[in-house]
Amino acid sequence: MKYSKSILILLLLFAVAGCYKVPDKIEPQVNFSVQDKYLKQLPPAFPPLNSSERGEPWGQEYLIAQKFAEHLDLYRAITTFKRAEFLLPAGKPQRLEEIQYQILLSYYLGKRYEQVTQEFTHSSLYSATDTFPAYHDLLIMMYESYLEIGEEQKADYVFRVIEHHFPETAKRLKVSTALIEGDLDTLQTIQREDPSKEYITQLLDTYESKKKSVKKAQTLNALLPGAGFLYVGQKQSALTSFLLNGLFIWASVHFYTKGNYAAGAIFTSFETGWYFGGIYGAGESAKLYNERLYEKEAYPILNKHGSFPVLMLRFGF
Repeated sequence: MKYSKSILILLLLFAVAGCYKVPDKIEPQVNFSVQDKYLKQLPPAFPPLNSSERGEPWGQEYLIAQKFAEHLDLYRAITTFKRAEFLLPAGKPQRLEEIQYQILLSYYLGKRYEQVTQEFTHSSLYSATDTFPAYHDLLIMMYESYLEIGEEQKADYVFRVIEHHFPETAKRLKVSTALIEGDLDTLQTIQREDPSKEYITQLLDTYESKKKSVKKAQTLNALLPGAGFLYVGQKQSALTSFLLNGLFIWASVHFYTKGNYAAGAIFTSFETGWYFGGIYGAGESAKLYNERLYEKEAYPILNKHGSFPVLMLRFGF
């Protein structure tokens, strides 16, 4: 009979842990900031201004903006590029596209992806074709910008355009996106399709061997408050959780045994919050642990293989 009750309690605890389920899918933050020395290595996409253009007000503003941009002083570069755009006389469509592209590139390098998409929509670049000198880079910028702001349908459309015009870049972007987003299913598919990408195999093997189970963390915390946090290496949180739950359980039992049911009910409600919150918190801690683990393993790979989209750009300022 006692054995049956123990089984029943364990099943109840497993059910409770399941009710506070934390998604097992990781959401890593793998970021990269380009350096000015890298940009200076890239050739310009457009022909230099001629002597006549250099002497015009818009040309002078443009040259100043380029210097700001080359040193990644992006705020001043954008405002100066926009002054050049305002001063540009009519009848220079190619220079207009060039200036608007430089504005987009500055916003993109500054990771202001919302502004990239807004500027693009209202610029002449919206109808750009493969005759535009920086078409390859423009597509990469728009693809990543749409992804960053959650416009996945638009990002998918841009990706199909890249796939049509630049198939090799599309292959690299597919791997890049999966690595940055921590899309393990896609990475496994890529691994099966191209076993030569040993760095993906190494990443997946390392991650699988070191990651923590979200379900296990929650179950342990349901069985013994604090055990789930200890499982993911958070000793201080484990001790705090154990002591707080123990304190409120003791207080609840104390008041009930003394006949003070009102106080007992209050402390029981507090303990319920701490208990169930601890289950959810342990799951979140395991998920966070996995995300940091993945980031640590993925960043060197992305950097070494030039898999960040910004490292696929062919042109600078």
